[in-house]
Amino acid sequence: MAGTGRDFSSSLKEVLSALEIELNEIEDWNCCGASSAHVTSHLLASALPARNLNLASQQGYDQIFAPCAACYSRLLSVGIEMKTNEKMRTKVEEVISEQMLPTPEVVNLLQYFQAIGKEKITAKKKVDLKGLKVACYYGCLLVRPNSLIDFDDSEQPTSMEEIVACTGAETVDWNFKTECCGAGHSIPHKNIVEILSKRIIDDAVAHQADIIVVGCPMCHSNLDMRQRNILKDYPDTKQTPILYLTELLGISFGIDMNKLGLNLHYIDPIKLIEKKLNEGGTK
Repeated sequence: MAGTGRDFSSSLKEVLSALEIELNEIEDWNCCGASSAHVTSHLLASALPARNLNLASQQGYDQIFAPCAACYSRLLSVGIEMKTNEKMRTKVEEVISEQMLPTPEVVNLLQYFQAIGKEKITAKKKVDLKGLKVACYYGCLLVRPNSLIDFDDSEQPTSMEEIVACTGAETVDWNFKTECCGAGHSIPHKNIVEILSKRIIDDAVAHQADIIVVGCPMCHSNLDMRQRNILKDYPDTKQTPILYLTELLGISFGIDMNKLGLNLHYIDPIKLIEKKLNEGGTK
């Protein structure tokens, strides 16, 4: 959120400010370990998120909003592990030198906006995005695993589509909304990520989508940043802008696109958005 995902951070803050919501950051938080800790040590992969959960409890929070899908997944699963696996909890407590407190509820981007409510989101709409066709991409982690996450269907989710509908944009029915983009393999296995990401983009285009909307900074990185290489290696791929859900909401709220971070994208979405607004959107 402070590095490659700073456009996500900017748009999230702008949208929440428009909704008159202020977030508090957990003091002295540490990296959750994401995917790298898994291949090092299960204990490490559990201790890193557990410390953040404990810090939140110590600071009086009963809920953690994790905008990053990977952070959400790690915090959620480890929170459950600390409740159900006494042996691992004891080991973690030794590592972090603290006794685990009751863990706060962990929610992701979609759950958070669900809680805000469609009525409040729709009430902030200043620009109708009618005519813009959107493919909602959930990726691997926002609605999985279904053994831990039950706010939406893990194969055919609809929660993002419901939020996008508040902007007036049209969502398309497509096949790859929960397929993997390659995640952290974008560094060691670029060719695999290119192939997986190309399939996602191609299917969205085949179903007449103008843009793909995501709720995960890793998904955005692979589909947006790697798209130049995809276009170079696979010239038949149609260039397709990738927007964060918060950016789409921000456009609908009438917030300046540069403030939302759209000017930071590798595949420029601004010209397409402006064209669609001129064609069918109304203020």
